[in-house]
Amino acid sequence: MNLHATFARVLVVIVLMVGLTTAVNAAEPAGEVTVSFHVTLAPAWFDPSTAPPQITPFGVMYAIHDALVRPLPGQKMGPSLAEGWTESRDGLVYEFRLKRGLKFHNGDPLTAEDVKFSFDRYNGAGARELRARVRQLDIVDPLTVRFTLKEPWPDFMTFYGTTATAAGIVLPKKYFESVGADGFKAKPVGAGPYRFVSQRPGVEIVLEANPTYWRHAPHVRKLTMKSVPDSTTRLAMLRSGETDYALFLDGPEAQTLKGDARYKLVDTRHASIFWIEFADQWDPKSPWADKRVRQAIAYAVPYDKIMSYSR
Repeated sequence: MNLHATFARVLVVIVLMVGLTTAVNAAEPAGEVTVSFHVTLAPAWFDPSTAPPQITPFGVMYAIHDALVRPLPGQKMGPSLAEGWTESRDGLVYEFRLKRGLKFHNGDPLTAEDVKFSFDRYNGAGARELRARVRQLDIVDPLTVRFTLKEPWPDFMTFYGTTATAAGIVLPKKYFESVGADGFKAKPVGAGPYRFVSQRPGVEIVLEANPTYWRHAPHVRKLTMKSVPDSTTRLAMLRSGETDYALFLDGPEAQTLKGDARYKLVDTRHASIFWIEFADQWDPKSPWADKRVRQAIAYAVPYDKIMSYSR
C-alpha cells in the first residue's frame, strides 16, 4: 500500500548553469559537478541485485554500471553492452550479443558469463516475475546469451531492459566472487561511464570519468553525489555554490530562485516523489500486516495541506 503525495507542479530540478559550459564542450573529461540528492544514497545501491522498485537508485547504478539493454538518449530502450538482440517468431527465445572488447573498470573482460552470473543472482523487485516466466538462460558463446521463456511474454524486454528492474545490469563475476557482497558494496566495480573513487556511506559518493566507456568518455571528469534529504539545506548549498544540481526542491524553496539568471528551474512533471511504503505488510508478524494500522496512518496524512501546493 502506497500513500502518494502529488507534487507534480512544484517538484523541480534546480540546475546551476554557471561554470558548466567548459566541461560540457571539452573533448576530454574536465571539471567537476556535484549533485545533491533528496534521499540518502545507500551503499546497497551499488549492487543492482537487490534494487528496490524505485527509479532514484538508477542515478547511482547507471553511473557506475551498464546493462545489456537500457534507456538511452532518444530511446526508451536501446542496446548498450549488447550490440543488439533478436526475438524468435514464437516469442519464446531472446538472444543478445555483446559488443566486442568490453571491459570492466578493473580491466577484466566483460563476457556472457558475467551476464548470466548477474541475472542468476538478481533478487530485486522483479525477481519473482522473472523467475516465474524465464525457463532458462544459456551461454551460447563468450559473447552471446539466450533467454528461453516458458510462454510468450510481451513484457520481457520491459522487465529486462528498462528501469522497471535492474535485472539487465551486468556485474563482474570474478571480482564480485573475490570480494564478496559486502566488499563489493564497499568498493564497487562496473562497466559504466564512471569509476568508483570513494564513499562516505550515506553521505557522499565520489566518481571519476571512465575514459574507455564504449559510447564516449564522460564530459565531466569528477562527479560527486551527496545525500541531502532536507530541501532547505539543498537550497542553501545551491546558493553557496556547494552543489551544482539540487534535486527535487519543494515549491516554496524553488519559488525563491525565480528571476535569478544563475539558475534554471526544470519542472520534473513527476506524479509522486514522496510516499509512505508499507514494505512489510505481507509479513503476518509485522504490525503493517493489519489493514487498520495502515488505514490509521492514511487518516493521519494532511492531504488538504499537501494538495494545496499543487493547485
